[in-house]
Amino acid sequence: MEVYKEVERSIIKRFRKEIYRPFVKAISDFELIEDGDVIAVCISGGKDSFLLAKCLEEFMKHGKVNFSLKYILMNPGYSSSHLKKIKDNAKELNLDIHYFDYNIFEQIKEVPSPCYLCARKRRGALYSEAKKLGCNKISLGHHFDDVVETILMSMIYNGEFKTMMPKIKSTNFDGMMLIRPLYFVHESDILAWCRYNKLDFIDCACVVTKKHIGKREEMKKLMKTLNTYYEGATLNIMNSTYDVNLNTVLSYTSIDDD
Repeated sequence: MEVYKEVERSIIKRFRKEIYRPFVKAISDFELIEDGDVIAVCISGGKDSFLLAKCLEEFMKHGKVNFSLKYILMNPGYSSSHLKKIKDNAKELNLDIHYFDYNIFEQIKEVPSPCYLCARKRRGALYSEAKKLGCNKISLGHHFDDVVETILMSMIYNGEFKTMMPKIKSTNFDGMMLIRPLYFVHESDILAWCRYNKLDFIDCACVVTKKHIGKREEMKKLMKTLNTYYEGATLNIMNSTYDVNLNTVLSYTSIDDD
């Protein structure tokens, strides 16, 4: 059996409980995909975006919603070796990817805290390219751990309670929406899926953030510590976003974050 077929089979068989069911639950709970959608699957080159692509393919084959997919990769300034690795993995996984260049690394290299600016610029470029391709949604590979890390970072570094939303209607690109179908999938299960299939993807290939302390790495360590002291701590942090009592907070704001 070809590699990509074994990979696809593993998602709905071996990792059905850990990956496919949480993936489908997010789509159902948050109504992420509708009939007629043309979804741009944004490939970064890492494990999360490639898994997202294969999960969406399985959902398209086995689900009851009529939609289509396009795979896009923005090259933000990757080295030639990283770009080759991404293309090799795309070929192995039978994904026909549309490539375009947008050198964000060059634009943010002198910025003191580049990650937030990079994310906004990246989303804008992806929205723009996806719209050119006739898409109405872009899909990103953020998972459960990313969501909890975002909550902790917002509280600790910015003094606000803020989470990563499963879907966002764009305020700058009319008719476009961002969705995150891996919202309930844990990173440990994604890593297990990679090991099971002997898949090797690039990690963070950013040439800028190597100069900075990785705040997300700090949050990963904190999450591990919290779960050591109390089993289920990070799950409760996620669940807290569903149950905010406005009568017990000093104030709140409502600001779009596109």
